Amino acid sequence: MQEKTSPSPDPAGSAGGGTPGSDGSGTPIKPVIPAAAAKRANASVIGMVIALVVSIAAFLPVILMNPLPKSDGYRPDIDVAGIAQRAADVAGFTPVAPDTGNAFRANYARWEAGTGNGVPTWEVGFLTPKESFIGLVQTSKANPTWLLQQTKNAPVTGSRNAGGQDWELRDTGKGEKSMVLDYRGTTVVLSGAAQLDEFAALADAVVASMDSNPAVTVSPSATAAP
Repeated sequence: MQEKTSPSPDPAGSAGGGTPGSDGSGTPIKPVIPAAAAKRANASVIGMVIALVVSIAAFLPVILMNPLPKSDGYRPDIDVAGIAQRAADVAGFTPVAPDTGNAFRANYARWEAGTGNGVPTWEVGFLTPKESFIGLVQTSKANPTWLLQQTKNAPVTGSRNAGGQDWELRDTGKGEKSMVLDYRGTTVVLSGAAQLDEFAALADAVVASMDSNPAVTVSPSATAAP
């Protein structure tokens, strides 16, 4: 008699079995994503693409309207003499238009009616050759309070001759300084953080401009001070 023995299990699985994740023939089984899940995934990707396109479209006009500045910076062409002549109609005097050649560049020139403080002023801003700034203010109605405001309450520290006139020098001690001149019926204040040699150069041109203009004229549109 032969003893029956039960077959031992195949350690590698049945003869017909393949590797895990494969069918019986050994071909890998690809996972199947449900249609709804695939649709949601595609919708998310499309949504991100649309959001990116919308963001670019929103910022593109802003970038196009604000081009990068040129390397030498923007230099406005201010016709100081022309604006001064037009302002003379309401100023009651001919505002100064200093001729400095190409040394100083004006970046604004305007007439301020002085509705807030009662002192109408002619104002010009100058960029100096050393890339600093000096602001010019001229009026025929200066008063001590206005003058203190223009010079930032700086004390008088001396005088400086420019254009053949003695200008009052005021210094805040913090880099800001002012030169003040009462001449031919108006008061001119130069203020800024520039060096004194640049102040003197601009002051020379200011005096030359004042000498070439009438002293103080009464414009038909100018009103008398109360």
